Amino acid sequence: MVKQLKILITGKGSYIGTTFEKWVGQWPKLYKVDSIDMIDGSWKNKDFSEYDVVFHVAGLAHSDVGNVSDETKAKYYKVNTDLTIETAIKAKTEGVKQFIFMSSAIVYGESAGIYKEKVITSKTEPKPANFYGDSKLQAEIGIRPLADDIFKIVILRPPMIYGKGSKGNYPTLSKFAQKLPVFPNVFNQRSMLHQDNLCEFVRLIINNEESGTFFPQNAEYVKTSLMVEQIAKVHGKKIILTKVFNPFLKIMARFTGLVNKAFGNFVYDKSMSLYDKGNYQIRDFEESIKLTEG
Repeated sequence: MVKQLKILITGKGSYIGTTFEKWVGQWPKLYKVDSIDMIDGSWKNKDFSEYDVVFHVAGLAHSDVGNVSDETKAKYYKVNTDLTIETAIKAKTEGVKQFIFMSSAIVYGESAGIYKEKVITSKTEPKPANFYGDSKLQAEIGIRPLADDIFKIVILRPPMIYGKGSKGNYPTLSKFAQKLPVFPNVFNQRSMLHQDNLCEFVRLIINNEESGTFFPQNAEYVKTSLMVEQIAKVHGKKIILTKVFNPFLKIMARFTGLVNKAFGNFVYDKSMSLYDKGNYQIRDFEESIKLTEG
């Protein structure tokens, strides 16, 4: 008889947490998932000893980091760094076997500018561009020493995650795709990760009792203009891709980060994301857009 794995998600109601819980719900005999709110401190009284895995997704998400107070910056470190370390220590002390931390590709800084290449390889050193990225990196540094043969530490550095109900840049692009008759045709490449690919990856690393740092991504890189075109197609709309705006965008990129956010380049070398103990890249790009927009 296969033992049912018990998983605790820290971050009740979070997008990633609820998506993962729904995903492994397909195998009720194999996984039992609970989630806990980390906001009010009551989690400190929660007994972690009954769980095999703690999946730590609680944290402050990336937001406008351009002009914020020192108080706000301190809050990011308190939540993204200190809370992560404290939770990991509690998990180890109470006998949890595996601690999975949702870090981010943001530890490597922002996307490269329009028409500029940025390829992350296994030799690339993290270099956060702001306090948000640094708060994630400091959490990684803080929990790594806790790892041993009994207590497995997994650090995930995913690129932009998207899917049904996701937040961030993707919903904005989706709105553009459904409303605009034309869209800039700029060549760029981005690593992205559909929620189903992420959830399957997490399921596999739990099954395989992994430890270490991982870089899951979709099998294909994404070009922003083609993604917008595909979204429009799903909604039965025709959008014209044109290069007529490209010179203007190149100039505008000097004055606003929005251009680079949309058309910048940021990819993981694909060799970093290979996983030889199971196929997690179960959704290709076209199918992932259909599922997200459906």
